[in-house]
Formats: sequence, structure tokens, C-alpha cells
Amino acid sequence: MDSVTRAEGTTICFGEMLLRLSAPAAEALFQHDRLDACFVGAEANVAVALARLGRPSALVTTLPDSAIGEGALDTVRRAGVDVRHVLLRPGRMGLYYLSPGSGLRQPAIIYDRQNSSFALTGAEAYDWPAVLEEAAMLHLSGITPALTPETHALSLTAMEAARAAGVLVSFDGNFRASLWQRWCADPAPILARHVALADLFFGNARDISLLLGTSLDNGDPQQRRAAALAAFARFPNLRHIASTHRRVVHSGLHHLSARIDTADDFFETAEIEVSGIVDRIGTGDAFAAGVIAHLNEGIEHAAQTGLALAVLNHFIRGDMSPVTSAELAAFQSGGGDVRR
Repeated sequence: MDSVTRAEGTTICFGEMLLRLSAPAAEALFQHDRLDACFVGAEANVAVALARLGRPSALVTTLPDSAIGEGALDTVRRAGVDVRHVLLRPGRMGLYYLSPGSGLRQPAIIYDRQNSSFALTGAEAYDWPAVLEEAAMLHLSGITPALTPETHALSLTAMEAARAAGVLVSFDGNFRASLWQRWCADPAPILARHVALADLFFGNARDISLLLGTSLDNGDPQQRRAAALAAFARFPNLRHIASTHRRVVHSGLHHLSARIDTADDFFETAEIEVSGIVDRIGTGDAFAAGVIAHLNEGIEHAAQTGLALAVLNHFIRGDMSPVTSAELAAFQSGGGDVRR
């Protein structure tokens, strides 16, 4: 495939989908006899956000061969995501339970995803040459290797296949301590192997500190740049590092900025006050989608667009961004009145 066709190809998003069960806003889990349900997943969230922006995306995953799996499949299919390479296998759907934050009470997540259909599907089940045939980029995250030793090998196989096919690789660190602690006391070497295969890395100074065994303060702009330069020196395949910096006042008021680093340059946005937050889960995936969609237009535009999409997702219930390119442009142009 020539470089022009490759650049205009599809972003392949590989990872597990989950059923999210959340307490109603401002309630604790099981405070009352109701939980709200929706289908989610870090990589599926990125695929949906890209499709809503009009960018070609595809999801590669394994879902249970049941009405639950079909419901998850339909969720991403309706958004315009290519689902040709989604597998349906016997088994269960992974879950997570969300207790939304309220005021000074922090949000909390409990995972229930052991022995899911995805986690039990081996690397040999995926036809990576066929999946990557029209791909411009493979996007995956640190959640997949955190699940089990087998999914650790699975994510590496996918990344190695992408590099062999000349497909760019995007890796979001997405560190989940509660998942790693089930089987791995020191995930840094495993994550480092993944980052070494990436062209684009989503991670801040804290994530880079984990990889390198250092201590860098993400709150200090100078240390954010130092962290990026250290990562570029350690991982020569990296071309871009994208990150956000979040200051939390309380669950309904955050301050958010974004930056993208290259080995030679960087751009950091101004901080945006995000008040009246409805749901912050999935906002990092929206940021990733905005960056991926616009990175070929320069780091300044990509950082600003990723931040704008992330900010908007704070005011939408559920993990997945439904924002279209027209809605994103309207937000970036300013003004908060009704659009008619």
C-alpha cells in the first residue's frame, strides 16, 4: 500500500468492550434499586468518537455470542464504526460498576472482567494481515496487557503485526492499578515494551515516570517537557507524545489543558475551566480521538482539537462521545447560546 493510501486509511481500535453499570447521578452504588447501563470500552470509545467526526474507524475485539454481545456490537455499528473484524465467541461480557462523584466525593470504579470472552480469546484468532490491510493506524491501550499474561502477549502481537505492515501505532498508557495488581507486581517493563513499539503515545509525566523509574512532576511544565525528552531518548520509535493536565477542585469543577510533544518541539494549550461536569469517564478517549483525527494538521491544531473534544465529553453521560465535526467546530468558535 502506498503512503498516500495508508495515510488516508482506517484507524483500527483494538481492545475489550464492557458493560458499564452506574448509579444515578450523585448517588452511591446500590443506594437505590437502579443502575444505568451502557456499553463502553477505551478503544471502542475512540473508534466511536472518530466515526462521529467523520473519520474511518474499525473495532477489533471479541464479544460474547449472545444478546449482550449483539447489543454491544450494535452500539458501535450505529455510530458508523466498521465491525467486520469483531469476533463473537461463547462467554461473558466484562463489567464495570461506576459510583459517580458528587462535590468532594470522588467517583469510583469497580471492575468485574475476569474470564470474559475477550480475555479468553488467543492471539491466533485474529487475522492481523487482513485487519491491517487498509489501516493507517492501530490504536490500543495499556488496559489490554493489564488484564492477564495472555492479553499482554495478545497486545504485543497486534502491535508487532502493525509495525511489520507499515501501520502507525498509537498506544494510550491508561494505567489501571487495580487490574495490574491481580497478576503483575511490576508492570513497568511490560508497558515499556509496548511503548517501544508505538509512534504516538498518550501519557503524561507521571506515566513516563512509571516507565523510566524516575520521579517527575506533571504539575510542572518544565518537568513535563523533561519527561517527554526522556521518553524520546528511551523509545526511538516515538514521534509524538500527547497528554493532558487536570487540576481537580471537586467532582464538578476541573481545569484541563493539553499538550503534544515531539523530539524537537512542543505545544501546550491554555487551561480551560470545566464546570458543571456531568460525567468525566471517557474524556481521555475523546482527547485521543481528537488528536488522532487531526495530528496530520500539526501539533497545535491536534492538541486544541483533542482538548475541545475532551471538554465537551464532560457534559455527556456515558463514556462515548457523540460529538460531530460540526458540533466540535461550533464549540471551538465560541458562544454558548442555542444553535438554530
